[in-house]
Amino acid sequence: MQADSPSSFDPAGAGGVLLAALVVCIGIGVLIGWLAGSIGIGVLIGAVGGILVGIVAVYRRYGRTV
Repeated sequence: MQADSPSSFDPAGAGGVLLAALVVCIGIGVLIGWLAGSIGIGVLIGAVGGILVGIVAVYRRYGRTV
């Protein structure tokens, strides 16, 4: 195995992808919640959706390297 392979698993990179997806989804949830009249519910829905989107994003990026 090559240590410098671009497809190798990088835990810090995976965490960054997960965090970025979570923050983006929470932001979208805040905007939708603000438009609907309840920012708190928007944050909650955005966070739940962000966890799921983040898992999918990390799997698509790193899932085939393990």
